[in-house]
Amino acid sequence: MLYEQWRKIAAERRTELALRDAASGRRWTFAELFAAGEAWDIGRAGMVCPQGQAPEFIFDLLAAWRENQAACPLEPGQAPPEIPAPPKPCVHLKSTSATGGAARFVAFTAAQLAADAENIVTTMGLRPDWPNLGVISLAHSYGFSNLVLPLLLHGIPLILAPAPLPEIVRRAVENEKAVTLPAVPAMWRAWHQAGSIPKNVRLAISAGAPLPVNLEQQVFQSCGLKIHNFLGSSECGGIACDATATPRTDATLAGTPLHNVALHVNADGCLTVQSRAVAETYWPEKSGSLGDGLFQTSDLAELRAGHVLLRGRLGDQINVAGRKVSPETIERALLAHPQVRECLVFGAPSRDAERLEIIVAIVAAEARGPVLKQFLLGKLPAWQVPREWHFVDSLQASPRGKVPRAEWRRRFSAGTLA
Repeated sequence: MLYEQWRKIAAERRTELALRDAASGRRWTFAELFAAGEAWDIGRAGMVCPQGQAPEFIFDLLAAWRENQAACPLEPGQAPPEIPAPPKPCVHLKSTSATGGAARFVAFTAAQLAADAENIVTTMGLRPDWPNLGVISLAHSYGFSNLVLPLLLHGIPLILAPAPLPEIVRRAVENEKAVTLPAVPAMWRAWHQAGSIPKNVRLAISAGAPLPVNLEQQVFQSCGLKIHNFLGSSECGGIACDATATPRTDATLAGTPLHNVALHVNADGCLTVQSRAVAETYWPEKSGSLGDGLFQTSDLAELRAGHVLLRGRLGDQINVAGRKVSPETIERALLAHPQVRECLVFGAPSRDAERLEIIVAIVAAEARGPVLKQFLLGKLPAWQVPREWHFVDSLQASPRGKVPRAEWRRRFSAGTLA
């Protein structure tokens, strides 16, 4: 199914530019890319594991589709999983980001991958005359669904950049009339601080981690560019997107459901996703939270007037003397301070048994503890203000844009933050 759709796209757009590699200067029309995929020898049996941020990732994937072999994209240096290929009709494995524990693999059918691409292209309005700039990982669910599948199933050209450094990004798109730029918040912040967001970006997307409202507003004020906050998951692809033309004022607002995606909130207050893009199963171990077109997330959410408002994650809630608070609530309040660049909040065991947990804040900021404590007292109840403060230069987000809360909690518990 996927290769047949690719064959159709390649025939329809045969003379148009499909792929350009900014690192090498190589470029392929759709006809040339089809020919390259036809000739590419994967040279091995079993699952095909496209890897890296180069054209060879696309060639490997096309060869897997051509030979009806399952594909499992990997990050650079990631070893192939020691698991069997998923059973038919599954054709693809995604690895989860593992921010909450060990990595898991999610199995998709061809129809589910195609549905996700259709939902994203339709909702976001991806256009063939606005090439995607590929700076996010092609192996991650976000990059695969927003860059690779739109190229191969919808004819949206792709420009590959070897790194998200400001000068590399500028040079990669300097001769384009207009581009779409999907990125993660850390990239948008770095480009904004460097004053290097390309002026020909027509569609700006941010996913992988929550987009701070103050950053969204600052970019809009400085260059008139609206960054669209996008919510997705490895298990189901795109979930919601903020399609408004002006910056959000509510940091909890994730947007409205994507095309053909239905959302519900279960009895625990967690978001349930229903669509044709939901994965078939976890592999090789199954879970009742995924299957039959439904994915039960652990994201606490509220649905209001067609909008999705996120209230944190069920497992991350901090219990202070029997009262629970989401760390995201405190993080959003901290990020409203103009001198706070990044922050992360979590709960840790308290020496006072009656309190159960204390609130710990890891902050990258010019301001220090007393100033931030006083600032938070004007926004939050006193019991929600962190007891422990640690200041760092950077929180060191992963290439996928996520800051590993569990890792910082482990370092705090081990006394290795200093």
